[in-house]
Amino acid sequence: MPAPAFDRFLRYPELTDVLHGFARDYPDLCSVASIGRSHEGRDLWLVTVTNAKTGPADEKPAFWVDGNIHATEVAASAAALYFLHTVLTQYGQDADVTRALDTRAFYVLPRMNPDGAEWALADRPKWIRSSTRPYPHDEEAPEGLVVEDIDGDGLILQMRIPDANGLWKAHPEDARLMVRRDPAETGGTYYRVLPEGRYDGYDGHTLRVKRPKQGLDLNRNFPASWRQEFEQLGAGPYPVSEPEVRAVVDFVVNHRNITGGTTFHTWSGVLLRPFEHLSDDEMHAEDLWVYQAQGREGEKRTGYPAISVYHEFRYHPKDVIGGTFDWLYEHLGAFVWVVEIWSPMREAGITNYRYIDWFRDHPASDDLKLIRWSDDKLGGLGHKGWRPYDHPQLGKVEIGGWNRFHAFSNPPPAFLEREIARFPSWLVWQALVSPKLELVHAGAERVGGRDGDDTWKVTLVVQNTGWLPAYVSKRALERKTVRGVVAEIALPDGATLVTGKARDEHGQLEGRSNKHTGVSFWPDYHITDDRMKLEWVVRGKAGSTVGLLARHEKAGVVRASVLLS
Repeated sequence: MPAPAFDRFLRYPELTDVLHGFARDYPDLCSVASIGRSHEGRDLWLVTVTNAKTGPADEKPAFWVDGNIHATEVAASAAALYFLHTVLTQYGQDADVTRALDTRAFYVLPRMNPDGAEWALADRPKWIRSSTRPYPHDEEAPEGLVVEDIDGDGLILQMRIPDANGLWKAHPEDARLMVRRDPAETGGTYYRVLPEGRYDGYDGHTLRVKRPKQGLDLNRNFPASWRQEFEQLGAGPYPVSEPEVRAVVDFVVNHRNITGGTTFHTWSGVLLRPFEHLSDDEMHAEDLWVYQAQGREGEKRTGYPAISVYHEFRYHPKDVIGGTFDWLYEHLGAFVWVVEIWSPMREAGITNYRYIDWFRDHPASDDLKLIRWSDDKLGGLGHKGWRPYDHPQLGKVEIGGWNRFHAFSNPPPAFLEREIARFPSWLVWQALVSPKLELVHAGAERVGGRDGDDTWKVTLVVQNTGWLPAYVSKRALERKTVRGVVAEIALPDGATLVTGKARDEHGQLEGRSNKHTGVSFWPDYHITDDRMKLEWVVRGKAGSTVGLLARHEKAGVVRASVLLS
């Protein structure tokens, strides 16, 4: 099939066709399956990517990728799709991609919220935060503005109404641009500015925007740090109450080989790491050091800054969020990152952009840079001129202003592929630093004989060749979510086990992360803590074969056959 288009956003049927096309075109590298259904009954398509000739996905360390849990953040789906396209087409050409698909697996869910995305991509779009299921009530408020495309041009912009007590005025250098009036200012021409939409029950005086009847935020419905509605808007009636979240949680819990993940969102142009509700002081130091190392690599490969949610990306200094996909680290101890795709502020040359704080307050000169960037680089896509409109409820208004969906919430079409091309290299790198169980030695040595039977010492040596420890994180050890190495021996007919167990659980294997420098004054007492030697004593006939297996939930599986000779 031809390469998918990366200069536009795909509706659900086309996205489905593209994913199944990947499976048809690359049958040895990927497969597609539904892991559940959305509120409206759409399949949640998950793509498993690995080289099947080197072993099944569930016997390899795995990395999770998803996108578009929030309805309007459709660039997140495009990023996941671009990642799939990259690894499938670059297998056999790019050394890192090839090694990753030979030795690891990827589980990719490009669109976690297909219902909300369909609303956002409709010919006459409607915007909601996430799921289309009514919550917390089945009915909407009788009065207020419903955000939607009121004039049928396919865009949801803004409306302005002249009002002597309005907050907004025209920028002195560009009358198209609405900026806040000064605190003590009077005597000018001022406006009320509100989102484009219809108004139910207008009383002729007061204006308010309705909270959508669809008040769920699927990224507040995960189990970790979940809080009720009075503390966390959109969290749902209980953890994993929503079918989309429940499908993801069930899949992850049942695929214990997942060592980390990245979830795509928009927008801010930043890489976000846990915690969201706790200071870095509350994180295991070893895990924080890993996150910092991953962040430095992410900055180098993507150009985005890597920061802490709690310390640098809070919506309000007195509040924290919970119930997000950071659950992957908080409960399970797998390293997870959130990518907020796209920063129009940086594109416009705003150099002191400070993420969430910028949305609360910034100088009017920043708005001027943005509108000029829209004119020069986007052909005016980011900001539309004001035009008169006879509103069916409000009367004479003007429609125009910022085009948030097409230039801010998502990269404009001309910038989309350039922006999402930043990420595959970093995702592959994250997978390649995962633990990997590999064979060092397997053999048998005769140690005695009696009555025609020989006695043998059977040895299996395995090691973790990954950068991360087999247990992945100190968080996973603390939460007891990961087992040690499990070793098994299969005896030929007539053989008996003298010492050792047919199946036994052993300890963990360290990786290469968090090792001291060459000039450290701390001695390294455990030179080979990445390696494990396993032994059995077997009584059996010479020439027979013993089967050995070592497996670790996160690091994979090793098999060996040993001839007693």
